[in-house]
Amino acid sequence: MRTLVVIHSLKMGGMERVAVNLADAFAEEGHESHLLACRNQPNDLSPANRVVHLHYFDQFQALMKSVIGIPVFLLSRLLLGVLLPKSHFIWVGWLTGWLLKRHIAQLEKQFGRFDRIVFRGLGTFKYFWSFRDERSVYVLENVIHYDRPLWQKKWEWKLVFQNRHLACVSSGVMESAQEAFAKGDIEPTSLRVITNPCPVEQIDALAKEPDADIPAEPYILNVARLVPQKGHELLLEAYEKSGIRHKLVIVGEGPLKSKLEEKARFLGIADRVYFAGKRKNPYPWMTQADLFVLASEYEGLGIVLTEAMACGTPIMAVESRGGVKDVFQGELEAFLTPRTVNGLAEGLSSVVAQLPVTVKPEWLAPFRSDVVVSAFIEQPTEAGGQ
Repeated sequence: MRTLVVIHSLKMGGMERVAVNLADAFAEEGHESHLLACRNQPNDLSPANRVVHLHYFDQFQALMKSVIGIPVFLLSRLLLGVLLPKSHFIWVGWLTGWLLKRHIAQLEKQFGRFDRIVFRGLGTFKYFWSFRDERSVYVLENVIHYDRPLWQKKWEWKLVFQNRHLACVSSGVMESAQEAFAKGDIEPTSLRVITNPCPVEQIDALAKEPDADIPAEPYILNVARLVPQKGHELLLEAYEKSGIRHKLVIVGEGPLKSKLEEKARFLGIADRVYFAGKRKNPYPWMTQADLFVLASEYEGLGIVLTEAMACGTPIMAVESRGGVKDVFQGELEAFLTPRTVNGLAEGLSSVVAQLPVTVKPEWLAPFRSDVVVSAFIEQPTEAGGQ
């Protein structure tokens, strides 16, 4: 089959990595795979599989070059977007959706008709809400947030979710979507769970690359943006309370860096916590870690958990909204802790005392490329998918 994955950009991020992984997975399974990024910059990521066709569609540039794009953009930014905050996508989406449809038609003239079009993430497809095509599957990467008045959310949901084929990356995300759709009287054409693929072979190759900055002493690892959602304050407090001897390494950048460094000094653990910054290749760090820990408030799935296991590193996490529980199935349930300082501290002490823990192949089986690709290729069940 001929497949197209659409993502807003190729900057370094979890959702973007998964889009690239999915395009690679389609190619690995013998399909003609295309990946379309809707911004030209930044381009931190690219497919590992060289047979994947990489395309760019600068949605802002296309909007500005269209006949009515500039007045529509200015009207939205200077008036409508001011009267109704965070509504910019509503006013420009009807036009950018049409522009994207025209761009995809141009690609099809060159390569042939796409059999499946996959939009990754709400941040991608809401700006193209007027684009409608039965071949399209829209992937919800995270739980639904109620960050605006309910009447406004209902309007937005109607534009982006109504009568579409939706796929959620975890059962927790689907539960969140079902709750929102009941409130908003939204009826998608289909709604199902399709998890994220984990490219084990690619990760294994990248994990072998040397990195001189990796600590020589034993450490536990967290890889995440330094933002409130990721729970780093909770992690620091629990780490201090646990009394474990392992060093704590945090890979990632974000606006909370200074605050977290000050927190580590206040707790008296600054000499045992290493803020390693942003790393384009975090896999050597995962491979060398004795344990990977996640303390997020919510996660769509938690791609870093499967990536850590692909590196052979055991994982643990706090219970949270979203899809973390989809990863911690069977034996792995024992590595979930309550999302409290005491719960995580006790969990860290308990799991570290059990190390080393061997990662079993069956823990990663649901995230194999062939399993995920088959789910996307399969025709979704109408209506009954809910």
